[in-house]
Amino acid sequence: MSTSAHSSAETVSPTGSDARTGETVTDRLVELNTRYSEAFTDPGMDAKPVLRVAIVACMDARLDLHRALGLELGDCHTIRNAGGVVTDDVLRSLTISQRALGTRSVVLIHHTNCGMESLTEDFRKDLELEVGQRPAWAVEAYSDADQDVRQSMQRVRTSPFLLHTDDIRGFVFDVTTGKLREILPATTA
Repeated sequence: MSTSAHSSAETVSPTGSDARTGETVTDRLVELNTRYSEAFTDPGMDAKPVLRVAIVACMDARLDLHRALGLELGDCHTIRNAGGVVTDDVLRSLTISQRALGTRSVVLIHHTNCGMESLTEDFRKDLELEVGQRPAWAVEAYSDADQDVRQSMQRVRTSPFLLHTDDIRGFVFDVTTGKLREILPATTA
């Protein structure tokens, strides 16, 4: 069931165009941006987030992070990818966020019913068979969101590039209730 007010899932073809008008999804987004820009006023903000926090989360369309966390425009940096896992590129973004733009806290958010739980590294092998080249990146699939949050917290804590690793917290967002459940870091022996 789609909750988008902008288009009906029944009219969008597999190619991303509206079966009735031939308009693509991107055409529709550009049209909506034109309307948005007509009423837009420069908020006069700096690129540095007001709350000095960077949030790393899954790209899943069911996560409305700003609403779920009560955030406003300019409050945080938001870094999203498949699974919300901490990859080299996420560490790159966090490093720039901290060193150039002043963030000090990191919040990691995975979620229930994530598509990454149904993938394996075989996804890379299948791609290689299909296109003749294996991707250089890891899928980073997981079967336990809690454990993957712990792993992501550890990757952030041990990165030599980050200045601030004392305020790193991880959560799993429940897509059916909207609640965050905090995940405690792995204990070291």
